[in-house]
Amino acid sequence: MIQFEKFLEKNLIKNPSFHPYFQKATNEMLLAGGKRFRPMLLLKVVESYNPLMLESAYYPALALEILHTYSLIHDDLPSMDDANLRRGHPTLHKTFDEVTAILVGDGLNTYAFELISDAPLHNDVKVALIKELSHNGGLNGMVLGQAIDCFFENKPLSLDELKFLHIHKTAKLIAASLKMGAIIVNLDTNLQEKLYNFGIDLGLLFQIQDDIIDETLTPDEAGKDTHNDNDKNSFVNLLGLDGAINEADTLADKLKKEFNSFDTKLQNGLKDLINKYLYRHQK
Repeated sequence: MIQFEKFLEKNLIKNPSFHPYFQKATNEMLLAGGKRFRPMLLLKVVESYNPLMLESAYYPALALEILHTYSLIHDDLPSMDDANLRRGHPTLHKTFDEVTAILVGDGLNTYAFELISDAPLHNDVKVALIKELSHNGGLNGMVLGQAIDCFFENKPLSLDELKFLHIHKTAKLIAASLKMGAIIVNLDTNLQEKLYNFGIDLGLLFQIQDDIIDETLTPDEAGKDTHNDNDKNSFVNLLGLDGAINEADTLADKLKKEFNSFDTKLQNGLKDLINKYLYRHQK
């Protein structure tokens, strides 16, 4: 984690110009921290099978974090959630202005793919990583989920529709993180898909837990706005708090069983990270 943070600081976006604050705004949310969950998933898979490739893997890992950060910046905009707080800091449109927040998000989105193109990896691997990230972070994944989320505010969805929404908005990028690590170390395609499917369930659990956090924690405790889902299709709104906790418990138990079916290398590499998040809704 420390080495990844050093790599991030070394590769902060440099766009010097006579704009008074655009470069500062571009790096603001990256420097604000965050769980770094997605890049850590990728790096732990790589470290499990080929630690010598870890430094090369920092490039796509940072690309994941940068793409995720762009999505948070846009998610917080007045036209979406109109949030005041993110990662314990004021949101970009509050610190600067809405135009800056939109353009920073746009810039981070494209910079993620530039980073992968600069990685010291075989070109075939880089193409596969770019395809995976763009597919799951774009029109077939996160962006589609975001569109559904925004359109259906104040329009209740069924449980299956809600899962579809959050599989796309949240889970697919988490699943891609695991699969991208598997691509870097050239795991067989069956294991790549097994990791991806595990990531879908993990991402869905992550979202249910976030809904529970929104209901139960203060903004200071969560580091972001909470009690902000009244008009949203959330698992707490659909199932109630107890129902959402039960749904999270069931999914966490399923994931624990699936995790125990992975080989020893992968279990040893991922166990601390997975254990940290598997039952966080119970804390």
